[in-house]
Amino acid sequence: MTPTDAIPILIGEHWITPEVEAHTPVYRPATGEVIGRTPQCDRVEVDLAVEAASRAFANWSATPAPERARVLFSYRELLEEQFEHLAEILCGENGKTREEARGDVRRGIEVVELACGIGQMAKGEVLPELAAGIDGAATREPVGVCAGITPFNFPAMVPMWMYPLAIACGNCFVLKPSEKVPFTANHLAELFIEAGLPPGVLNVVHGGRDVVEALCRHPGIAAISFVGSSPVARRVYELTGQTGKRCQAAGGAKNVLLVMPDAVESGLFGEAAAADPTLNAVMHSAFGCAGQRCMAGSLLMGIGDASDGLRDQLASAMDTMTVGDTLSDDVDMGPVIDGAARQRLVGHIADATSADLAVVRDGREGVPDTGFYVGPTLLDGVTPGHGLFAEELFGPVLGLMRPETLDQAIDWINRIPYGNAATIFTHDGGAARTFARGAECGMIGVNVGVPAPMALFSFSGWDQSFFGDLHVQGTEGILFYTRQKTVLSRWPRR
Repeated sequence: MTPTDAIPILIGEHWITPEVEAHTPVYRPATGEVIGRTPQCDRVEVDLAVEAASRAFANWSATPAPERARVLFSYRELLEEQFEHLAEILCGENGKTREEARGDVRRGIEVVELACGIGQMAKGEVLPELAAGIDGAATREPVGVCAGITPFNFPAMVPMWMYPLAIACGNCFVLKPSEKVPFTANHLAELFIEAGLPPGVLNVVHGGRDVVEALCRHPGIAAISFVGSSPVARRVYELTGQTGKRCQAAGGAKNVLLVMPDAVESGLFGEAAAADPTLNAVMHSAFGCAGQRCMAGSLLMGIGDASDGLRDQLASAMDTMTVGDTLSDDVDMGPVIDGAARQRLVGHIADATSADLAVVRDGREGVPDTGFYVGPTLLDGVTPGHGLFAEELFGPVLGLMRPETLDQAIDWINRIPYGNAATIFTHDGGAARTFARGAECGMIGVNVGVPAPMALFSFSGWDQSFFGDLHVQGTEGILFYTRQKTVLSRWPRR
């Protein structure tokens, strides 16, 4: 495929190039070069995809769970065989480091492995003699055609949060990946077909807002899964509610990293500071994936006067980071996704000085001239009155706050409108328990910088970070993609 070629969509068993008026350029963020064109599909292509999925549903939903699991086992093997190739595709279109890209693919494969156990997870319940002579049985049934709308920041993991579980449960699926990262999604679908998935069970449609709204309004779709910004998550939730669909819509975040005074050894600078477990975890959380993840730590809290030492040690550790083209193995952080993201983040850094914030480390400096780079940035002096306190920047910008006590830190955390994650670094079990009980968010880390659950647990955002009832992954994922049927039986004795 050349940079001028349009990226195909998958309808049933056919990869087709849709005849559309507009295309979105796909960039290689590390260099800024265009590597493809994503078609801006509309309701026509959505209708075709839903029709193909609807035709496939009768047979696939009637396929025994062990047979569905065998297809998933085959898919898992192909994903393992193509692991490095998938990571390279992802690295090229998203800009992650190789290690981050591998982690993205690995987390997705873990959901496929979970889905392989569908025969156990989707078992129902039976109670003989529910009443005199009556037996009760409850089964989990597929809901129908499901759709997933996914963001650019995890091109493999987030789509695989959705379609493997949905398909394992007997549903058919329409995937709408981010138009900025179409290559990974297409290759994931190609491998599933190669694994033996019947035509129409998985379909892929590319596009932007028109496709999202068409999916949300389509009468043939029973459930929508979404990951993206909170304003769009709310919009998806509202649209699906109008048409009676199930919806799980994960939004943005403003996650806190609280470092207690006992968590960092004093007097460490440079490479020694970067090797400190707490400082290393803070940097990984704030600057991993160039800060473009809804679990990134974007507010750092020290306690009182200890904040000065924390700031100086962290700034020294940040000086050891290398930013550059992630196809090289010797870089710690890559670019942001595109030029618009870079300009937005550069603007926020420029605005920091007028907001009485100290720019301790400036991400506008020391980065490559070509590509979409913003370096790791540390801003000191953030208070609950600053816009930076509650605004998701979605980039490698970390704001330092200075609560006087643990209780004040928890109070500030609970003022944030989002509710994804908060982490405490400490050796004090009592402080950790107080924090875990008091912080009002869905995922808590204790000495874990990115407390994102593995596939076995649900990704449990709260407040403005999630719209819906049942979260992605884990048991809640199975419940979302199935509905319960209860059968009461009475058989007269003869």
